[in-house]
Amino acid sequence: MPPLPSITDSGAADAASQASLASLVSIIGAMTPGPGDFPTAIDGLGLFRRDEPSPPVTCILAPSIVLVVQGAKEMVIGGDVYPYDSTRFLITSLDLPANSAVTLASADVPCLGLVFRLDLRTLTELIAEGNAPAPKERAVRKSAGIASLTSGLLDPVDRLVELLQEPEAIPVLWPLLQREIHYRLLKCDQAPLLRHIASVDSQGHRIARAIDWLKLNYTAALRVEDLAARVQMSAPNFHLHFRNLTSMSPLQYQKWLRLNEARRLMLNEHLDAASAAFKVGYESPSQFSREYGRLFGAPPKKDIARLRSRALVMS
Repeated sequence: MPPLPSITDSGAADAASQASLASLVSIIGAMTPGPGDFPTAIDGLGLFRRDEPSPPVTCILAPSIVLVVQGAKEMVIGGDVYPYDSTRFLITSLDLPANSAVTLASADVPCLGLVFRLDLRTLTELIAEGNAPAPKERAVRKSAGIASLTSGLLDPVDRLVELLQEPEAIPVLWPLLQREIHYRLLKCDQAPLLRHIASVDSQGHRIARAIDWLKLNYTAALRVEDLAARVQMSAPNFHLHFRNLTSMSPLQYQKWLRLNEARRLMLNEHLDAASAAFKVGYESPSQFSREYGRLFGAPPKKDIARLRSRALVMS
């Protein structure tokens, strides 16, 4: 008598993935009452919902993974386009200026997903302990990539989101799930990208330290040679690796930080353009207006009016 047919490993994995996705769609849908971004009680975890496709919106990506459990999005970083949906996810290892667009969403079937911030210390500990087998090495020249979404990663992510429904258990179970998710990421097809940043003797780790300094000191005058020396790199080598990993020069990155902070000051704190320009380190309001218009597509006053009008429509 022949053996009874059994579910193959891939079939079981597919079934597990579909179950996890269905669970995530249900919970995220219930916790996002309308279009927008929603923080949660778990540090480093945010949820989002979009009810229609949208053109690219300027943002800055912290080191994180972005999972879409329904619908589709794409991220544009430098000249590279990263599309992702419920079969593949975005992973970034540095703070990156980017443009985010929603490519598939509707009121009936909204684009739903989550952002999970990576913890460099956890990655470093797992690598040092040897608990995450090293993948086949390859050259790393980017700090963002698209990875396949497997049941091995979806399962702990699903359990993490389910934890939002049990707030009293978060302090106990959150650290365990955080570590498990980082372990799974170090086994995914974009693991070299994470190892490049987490390894303390790597060029990527030095660039991450330089970016941390820029984020705290973006209003100060910048000499690239001084910043390179701060992270123990030669100026040419520093400039090359910084551009490879961020698609910008250090000066362009500083300018991006300044302009986005000025935009926030005008929008949220109602500063005028000249005051915002001086506050973020510009000495010339006219130069500020020119560079602002190149980045955001309109002069400061017109751009802020457009953003406020859009916010009223969505409210």
